[in-house]
Amino acid sequence: MQIKHLKLYHYPASRSTRTKWMLHEVVGDAFEVEKIDLYSAVQYSAEFMRLNPNHNVPVLEITWDNGATQHMLESAAMVAFLADAFPEAGLAPAPDVSPERADYLQMLHFGSTWMDMMLWQIRAHEHVLPESERDPRTVARYRKKFREEIEPQLAARLEQTPFVCGQQFTAADCIVGHAVFWASGYGLCSGEIFQRYIARIAKRPAFGAAFVDVRDFVLDATEHPISARFTG
Repeated sequence: MQIKHLKLYHYPASRSTRTKWMLHEVVGDAFEVEKIDLYSAVQYSAEFMRLNPNHNVPVLEITWDNGATQHMLESAAMVAFLADAFPEAGLAPAPDVSPERADYLQMLHFGSTWMDMMLWQIRAHEHVLPESERDPRTVARYRKKFREEIEPQLAARLEQTPFVCGQQFTAADCIVGHAVFWASGYGLCSGEIFQRYIARIAKRPAFGAAFVDVRDFVLDATEHPISARFTG
């Protein structure tokens, strides 16, 4: 089967930006984007919950050439899928058994799980949860863990190669690069090696296209309707 149409449900500078970045890398601007106003809590509407019962973005809607429509809900899965669906872009090692493929998948998921988990806990307890539900111990724990465990691992890689999986940019950089960019907004990944990495990936036209709406992102959610509906 062939892909006929791609549509991304998106909110600026959120995890959906990973997928938007990857889409620009592999198909340019040949996809549809619908902005979901997360802070207005529209993701909890019955209409959106039919698309994604996890009430968040991204959602990637794939229309196949036989007319069938499919929805993907996990950003890392979308990025990996798109890299394999468009091999001519050269953004992933061939999907076979190789050390390169193993390392690529390791870093793609390291960024989307381990890094993401810590960053999300920091964000939730600093800018999303009501004051009464925030836990400064959680913030301190994950800030410390990120600095002492995540940053050294990434720095060791970036001291050896320009990108997280070697000499060439891959889809893993869409995930890790987004996480490093996110971390820098919270005062993490502030060292020169990370700033050089961000500068390097930011030169890619697809990066600029993905983050063109970054100024529409609102940091503090507590004064918006989402605050009353937020469940984590």
